[in-house]
Amino acid sequence: MRRGILTIATVGLLVTGGVAACGDDSGSDNDAGSDKKPKIGVILPDSKSSGRWENADRKFLEAAFKAAGVDYDIQNAQDDKNQFQTLADQMITGGVTALMIVNLDSGTGKAVLERAKSQGVATIDYDRLTLGGSAEYYVSFDNEVVGKLQGEGLTKCLTDKGVQKPVVAYLNGSPTDNNATLFKNGYDSVLKPKFDSGEYVKGPEQSVPAWDNAQGATLFEQMLTQTGGKIDGVLAANDGLGNAAISVLKKNKLNGKVPVTGQDADVQGLQNILAGDQCMTVYKAIKQEADAAAELAIGLAKGERKETGQTVKDPESGRDVPSVLLTPKLIFKENVKDVVADGFVTKEALCTAEYTKLCAEAGIS
Repeated sequence: MRRGILTIATVGLLVTGGVAACGDDSGSDNDAGSDKKPKIGVILPDSKSSGRWENADRKFLEAAFKAAGVDYDIQNAQDDKNQFQTLADQMITGGVTALMIVNLDSGTGKAVLERAKSQGVATIDYDRLTLGGSAEYYVSFDNEVVGKLQGEGLTKCLTDKGVQKPVVAYLNGSPTDNNATLFKNGYDSVLKPKFDSGEYVKGPEQSVPAWDNAQGATLFEQMLTQTGGKIDGVLAANDGLGNAAISVLKKNKLNGKVPVTGQDADVQGLQNILAGDQCMTVYKAIKQEADAAAELAIGLAKGERKETGQTVKDPESGRDVPSVLLTPKLIFKENVKDVVADGFVTKEALCTAEYTKLCAEAGIS
């Protein structure tokens, strides 16, 4: 990846305006720069793999579109490739002038992007890059940095526990998600040298189809059986998979003894950190990502192109895709309060029942 010096502050962020009405427009011209009324379509991937899509991304994107006074249609494909394509077709025929997608895999994403392009609809890859795709922009976090933070976090937790020659298992994300590849590149950059030197021992490794947490738990249970219970650390690619591993560790009375990583800083992940069952998570300020993508989408919907000052090279096509890459943050127990202070999760959602005392101890007020 090549990153320019552009920061989120210089992307420009929100265009102000009236509140949007979400009705269809009736323009017939397929060019985004024509007199056709601007309208933005967004397809989210699912609501099962992570709570972020419905609880954060949808909310922040809606707020940005309303502030700009543009029509919009946000739908969720619920991890169904046929539904993903159907939603895209409905949005295109329904008159969107810009389409933002979180692909389920690059093949399906590429087909949808090509279909939009053929109809004069501008496109953005949101959060996940579609390999070989044709999107005008890619907006995400620096996902190799996300993985690097996971590797560094696990290393700190293993060091703090004084574990010698720890056996580290991997629960990777979906094999069809390019982000999962980037996360793994990141944590491998930290952990592989330790495996190669013999300081750490590489344990079992599995990729979890569709980021499915139930499958993640099954796979991790198999890993624990395979190693005779000898797993000292778990590199789980997100909080959902981290919780899947923790559920198995709890059954074996190993929770809190085996550091587990995560990503997304969702409520469950943060509660696991407060309880001592999860080592760390990676916080990605979704509002910044949504605001940056929304501004680009609003521009495209009106036939405007904005400079981002950043590009990412598509490894399949070799194309340099204009991009906005944001910076993630490492979260341990001592700075869980930062996620609350940023407004990403609320104290009311996080500090329930047995977590009330743990929140107070962590300085969450």
